[in-house]
Amino acid sequence: PIEARARELAAAAELVHMATLLHDDVIDDGDQRRGRPTSRRVWGNAVSVLAGDMLLVEALRLASNDTSDATFSELIATLKKLVDGEIVQLRGRLAVSLDEATYFDVVRGKTASLFEWALRAGARSSGAPEAAVDALGRFGGGLGVAFQLVDDLLDYEGDAARTGKALFADLAEGKVTLPLIVAAARGAGEIAALVALVRDGDEAAAQRLAARVRESDACARVRELARTETSRALLELTHIPRCPASEALADVARDLAARVA
Repeated sequence: PIEARARELAAAAELVHMATLLHDDVIDDGDQRRGRPTSRRVWGNAVSVLAGDMLLVEALRLASNDTSDATFSELIATLKKLVDGEIVQLRGRLAVSLDEATYFDVVRGKTASLFEWALRAGARSSGAPEAAVDALGRFGGGLGVAFQLVDDLLDYEGDAARTGKALFADLAEGKVTLPLIVAAARGAGEIAALVALVRDGDEAAAQRLAARVRESDACARVRELARTETSRALLELTHIPRCPASEALADVARDLAARVA
């Protein structure tokens, strides 16, 4: 059975995740989330921001309940990484960056950091030795990167009816993701010109840009990178005893890397 403390930490991780979604949709003027109108569309920005704040407060309360100082302090550090990642991404509204290193800075800050904290917190709550906590944290970080790579890939080759998000939504919000960065490296001038048009609301340019990305090998390369990150993450599981829980984690990692929706 899963212990109550582990459940509280899992709830804290999910509450942080939900809070970031509420805040992200306000920052990005998002209209759709998981195929439905966003909270800001239904209730307005003020309610969405306050709801996100309340979720963060509850997450901190849960994480502080009789837990180790390390787990709580790591959550504070993770929240800082989430905010820092959002700040870096927000700069893209002023000046589009087609720099791969910047993209990965955002991914590690906004996505992978919370995966890493959740794995470390869960391991520590079960009394795992510090070496296992570190290994599972690295697994979580790699899993988070792989997850985001596939998520960004689906913005170009996914089915909007299945993914629950409009295609090219990231670019419309000023976010440049890896498939576009890879494609731009092969046709920088044309891609940059199309990006500028898309950001000005040119839907025809969006279709042309998507075609250029799909015609390149960008999507295949990003998919391969996701598999590579997953393989690296799975190697970290070899540092802990094999058990049903570690097998379940491995299955989750493989399923995330292979998803098409």
